[in-house]
Amino acid sequence: MAGKRAIAKQSLPDVIANDLRERILSGELAEGETIRQEALAEEYDVSRMPIREALKRLNAEGLVQWANNRGGSVTKHSLDEIGEIFDLRILIEVDLFRRAIPNMGPNDFARCDEILTQMEASYDENDVGKWGILNYQYHSALYAASRRKLTNELLDRVNLQSDRYVRMHLSVMKQREPAKKEHRDLLRLAQEGKGDEASEVLLRHIRRTKEQLLEMIASKRVAEDS
Repeated sequence: MAGKRAIAKQSLPDVIANDLRERILSGELAEGETIRQEALAEEYDVSRMPIREALKRLNAEGLVQWANNRGGSVTKHSLDEIGEIFDLRILIEVDLFRRAIPNMGPNDFARCDEILTQMEASYDENDVGKWGILNYQYHSALYAASRRKLTNELLDRVNLQSDRYVRMHLSVMKQREPAKKEHRDLLRLAQEGKGDEASEVLLRHIRRTKEQLLEMIASKRVAEDS
C-alpha cells in the first residue's frame, strides 16, 4: 500500500492573501483602489482577524499600503517607480541569464520548453490569468542554472511588483506575437551557448516592455485625471 502523501496545508490568512494577491496582479483590484477590512470580511465570510493578517502580508510584499488604524489601498506606483522595477529586472536578470547559460543542460532546456509550450497555449486561449504565472516560471527556469540563490530570491521580490504590469502589457497592448518570438529566441540562443546574444535579446525584451508600458500607463492616467 502506498505511503502517506504530504499535502501542503494553508491557514485562512494564507488562502485569503493568495486570493487577494491574484486579484491585484490580475487587475481585478485596481491600483489605488481603497481596501476596507469590513467589506473584505463580509465578502470572504470571515472575521476581521484573518483579513488583517492577510493584508499585513501583502503590505510586506509591497502590493498594498496598509495601516491598521487608517485602512489602506492597492499600491499605485509612480511612473518613475515602474521604470525602476523594470530597470532592476534588467540588472538582475541579464546577469543571472549570462551566468546560467554555461551551466544549462538537457533537463534545463526541456523544462524551459515545457513551460514555453504552456505559455504559448495560454496566449492562444486568451487566458490572462496564466500569463503572469507562466512568464515568471519561464524566466525562473532560464536562470535556475545560475546557482545564485540569494540573487534569485531578490528577483522574486521584484517580479512580484512587475507581474501585474507584464499582464497588462500582454493583454492591453496585444504584444503576444513579439513576446512569443523573443521567448523562443532566448531558449534557442541559450541552447546554442550564445551568452552575449542571448543577454542582448533579454535586455531588449525587458526594455521594450518597460518603454511601452510607461507610455501606455502615462496616457491612461492623464485620461483618468482629465
